[in-house]
Amino acid sequence: MERFVITGGAPLSGTVIPAGNKNAALPILAASVLTDGVLEIGNVPRIRDVDSMLEILEGIGVEVNWRGENDLSLCGAGVDTSAVEPEFAEQIRASFLLAGPLLARLGAAEMPPPGGDFIGRRRLDPHIDGFRALGASCEYDGSFALRAPKGLRAGDVFMDEPSVMATENVLMAAALTPGATVISNAACEPHVQDLARLLVKMGAAIEGIGSNVLHVFGAERLGGASHDIAPDHIEIGSFMALAGVTGGELRINDTIPQDLRMIRIVFAQLGLASELDGNDVIVPGRQRLVVQSDVGDYKRKVMDGPWPAFPADLTSIAVALATQAEGSVLIHEWMFESRLIFTDKLAAMGADIVSCDPHRAIVTGPRRLRGARLESPDIRAGMAMLIAALCADGRSEIGSVEQIDKGYERIDERLRDLGAQIERVPAEPALASR
Repeated sequence: MERFVITGGAPLSGTVIPAGNKNAALPILAASVLTDGVLEIGNVPRIRDVDSMLEILEGIGVEVNWRGENDLSLCGAGVDTSAVEPEFAEQIRASFLLAGPLLARLGAAEMPPPGGDFIGRRRLDPHIDGFRALGASCEYDGSFALRAPKGLRAGDVFMDEPSVMATENVLMAAALTPGATVISNAACEPHVQDLARLLVKMGAAIEGIGSNVLHVFGAERLGGASHDIAPDHIEIGSFMALAGVTGGELRINDTIPQDLRMIRIVFAQLGLASELDGNDVIVPGRQRLVVQSDVGDYKRKVMDGPWPAFPADLTSIAVALATQAEGSVLIHEWMFESRLIFTDKLAAMGADIVSCDPHRAIVTGPRRLRGARLESPDIRAGMAMLIAALCADGRSEIGSVEQIDKGYERIDERLRDLGAQIERVPAEPALASR
């Protein structure tokens, strides 16, 4: 167990190269189960969640080799079991992404309930409904026993919610199921699109990438492929907010600008301007952050939702940014009822946050924050606390930083390169036991 020790107040300035998208990396790694060929994957983020997924893959027979700092070679020729071990599954929610590939490849999948961050109830029903629409059966007795002994069959899948992981799971299963499958009310986030692009390279035909209706023309066999994971728009948004609250000037290289449109719009509504220089995003320094009221001088509202709405993974980051913006904003976390529970930690640092209910909070700023001793409950709340600590007066300590490490590659090293005063140190026993 480790903690971050931070002295706030330094402007963060410089240039950042974003890591590969965490939420694209995990299903892309799972896709190695679909083929006995070799996948060469570049721009893989070196984070805890990737390590956990690779451990699971090795446990079912996938050969894993690092070819460089962020380059992986995966070969699923040796996959010899349809069962994922419970101790591996509980480490990461994305363990359930192996259900679709195992069903399509082996005709069965034994899946324990997945672990992961607790940010509210996260239903598995869309996954199961999708597999049933493709001809699989499912029994649940503490674990999920999925069966398709005669193979899956192409079909018509309608998601009762646009679940990202369920869309990815069904998409992978359909890619190795001959025939035409339609997935309606599908998630269309950038990471879903990135997975679809890989599957096309492997031999599937997919129409409608980027929309909420996917037409998948599955193949009898998928082959190997080479693919670079797209930059992480959530990490990019996090760095933009860091620059905004500390007053620094930041250039973020090699982004995909269309993935950032809603993020830049919402951050501008919170007073944070940004510019594009080709594929680079520039956050000018020394900005005065002022919340833009809605027309008629009504209170500004920031609400997350399925893509292309504002990403749920940036709601916590928006809260931290709003604490330093002049004005008042209603943050409506529509998707996850426990996402905003961490806001009491920012309030203890001096933020003016009124919790209306589990889904809504009113943030009024700017407020001078003071250093505090905190615990990171999940990836994004941990990053929000880190943002708050870096603009606060005095010293802060953030424990359970392994939560932040699950989603952000070498975050302390990269922040030091931008001028942050942050150190990673062993956790004290009292802090680690909380």
